[in-house]
Amino acid sequence: MNNFWIILFHTYLNKLKTKSFIITTLLTLAIVLALTNLQNIIDIFDKNGGKENVAVIDETGQLYEPFKKQVSTINKDVKLTLFEGTAAEAEKEVKEGSYQGMVLLKLNEEKLPFATYKAMSIADSPLFTDLQSGLQQLKTVLAASQIHLTPDQLEKLYEPISFTKMALEKNAKTEEELNQARGLVYVLLFIIYFSVIMYANMIAMEVATEKSSRVMEILISSVSPIKQMFAKIIGIGLLSLTQLAVFLSVGYFSFKQNMESLKEGFFGVYGFGDIPLSTIIYAVIFFILGYFLYATLAAFLGSLVSRIEDVQQMITPMTMLVVAGFMIAMFGLGKPDAPFITVTSFIPFFTPMIMFLRVGMLIIPAWEALVGIGVLVATITFLAIFGARVYRGGVLMYGQSNSFKDIKKALQLTKNK
Repeated sequence: MNNFWIILFHTYLNKLKTKSFIITTLLTLAIVLALTNLQNIIDIFDKNGGKENVAVIDETGQLYEPFKKQVSTINKDVKLTLFEGTAAEAEKEVKEGSYQGMVLLKLNEEKLPFATYKAMSIADSPLFTDLQSGLQQLKTVLAASQIHLTPDQLEKLYEPISFTKMALEKNAKTEEELNQARGLVYVLLFIIYFSVIMYANMIAMEVATEKSSRVMEILISSVSPIKQMFAKIIGIGLLSLTQLAVFLSVGYFSFKQNMESLKEGFFGVYGFGDIPLSTIIYAVIFFILGYFLYATLAAFLGSLVSRIEDVQQMITPMTMLVVAGFMIAMFGLGKPDAPFITVTSFIPFFTPMIMFLRVGMLIIPAWEALVGIGVLVATITFLAIFGARVYRGGVLMYGQSNSFKDIKKALQLTKNK
């Protein structure tokens, strides 16, 4: 057992001190800090303080003020300025950067407004949409006055209908709770997805690297291959938990510091204030089980190759399973109660992400979540037993080896030992 712990901590500490691990951690931390300080970064580079300056040429002499009023109700950050010069002069000001764009207001034959918008680039679709919506509202008001509708009648005409959504299922989540759950599940799905791919690949590369350097021949003379396999899986598992703890800690404190500026957009719609404890517990359970599922698979696949160049080819099918599970989960964010999502949540290689999706977004019977956990535990146990046998023979195989036919050879070597 002492040898098991030696390999475990050697794997953990050796990977912890590598330049690639340190650089990856620092780069990821930089991304986390950038995302949680996004609004502050935008403000630094925004010389207009978040304001969109637009020049308006009103050929009618009567549309500018009502148009400005309508646009301000849609977006207060759009600043309209009445331009007294010609269209050519306004275009020149836009090219020099004094304005983001210019709007030329006119009336058609029916005395209703229309406009032309010019800018250096028309890629800023939100600004264009705000201006268009403001003009549309102004046109509605003018058209209503032509047919003699009173302001009260117009308000009644455009008053939003009352359309309430109610779930008949007992204890079903409200729309606000669903939005919150969707945001949390979305973030945690990405964590599970990238963690499984990154750390499972790391295990396969670790095994292949030792084989290519012939270190494995020394190790198997003193430690059984099974102990080696599980020591590496647990060692890199501890490494992943260390890295994730750093990411989540930094991200949490940075998020707290910038909570006011992050209230709008994604974090405003998908709040993270009241996360149910059960959701956090299930996230941890499915993350750990998902890691061990793919880590065990990666370990014995990595043992089949003796060249680092062949690792990616060997574990590609495993990677495709992770990608497929993630894509199904992304579809399930919109329709978590679809029969297809229910069925795939019990398929072992998809369960970590899809069952967690259902647990997070729906009120499902506890037995379904427990069955999903049971399926994962049973699959991990099978892969551990089968993988240990393949690993025991695979670590002794050298030469060109990148075919799944080598699993049979590895099993035969295990029997002959």
